[in-house]
Amino acid sequence: MPPGKTDISGLEFHLVTAERWADLEKLFGARGAPSDCWCMWWRLTRAEFERQKGEGNRRALKSIVDSGEVPGILAYAGGQPIAWCAVAPREAYPRLEGSRVLKRVDDKPVWSIVCFFVAKPYRRKGVSLGLLRAVIDYVGRQGGRTVEGYPVEPKAGRMSDAFAYGGLASTFRKAGFVEVARRSQTRPIMRYEIGVTSASRGGKSS
Repeated sequence: MPPGKTDISGLEFHLVTAERWADLEKLFGARGAPSDCWCMWWRLTRAEFERQKGEGNRRALKSIVDSGEVPGILAYAGGQPIAWCAVAPREAYPRLEGSRVLKRVDDKPVWSIVCFFVAKPYRRKGVSLGLLRAVIDYVGRQGGRTVEGYPVEPKAGRMSDAFAYGGLASTFRKAGFVEVARRSQTRPIMRYEIGVTSASRGGKSS
C-alpha cells in the first residue's frame, strides 16, 4: 500500500454491547472523543453534561451499555475499532427537543443519528457512508422505519472535523437520505425511509 494510504476495504460493523465496551474506550481514548464528551451531549442537559464532564460521562455511557441498551455502532478495520456512529430512538436524546434548529419535524417515530467519530487515519475515506448503511440495516431489523440525521452543510470550503461530528449532508445524500427541514443554513434535517424506493423519497443515492 502506498505511504499515507489507508485500506478501508473489508470494514466490519458491530453493535456496541457490553462485550465491545473495551473497543469503544480504545477508539475514544482518554479524552472521550473528544473534549470529555463520551457521546453524552445529546442525552443530558447542559448543566448535567458540564457537571459530569469527563469521567462522569464515561461512567454514564458505560451504564447505558451495561443496561443492555445499544447506543451505537462501531466500524472495524483489520479487527481494530476505527469509527463510531451514535444512533437510538429520538427519545433517547432529550436535548434535541430543546433545540430551535433540530426540534421535531412531525410526530412520526424516528431513530436519530447524532454523532460520528472516525479515527484520524480513516477520515474522508468513506467510513461514515459505510456506517450510515449499517445504521439503516440495524434500524430496519429493529422494526424502525424512519432514520433521521442532523448533518452539517458547510457554506463554502472545508469544515473542521471538530464541527462535523453530525456528519456531512453530502454523505447522507449518498446514502439515500432526503432533506425534510432546514431551520439553519448549515443544518438540514435529513431522513431515510426504510422500505421506500429512492424515487418515492424524492432523492437518489449516488
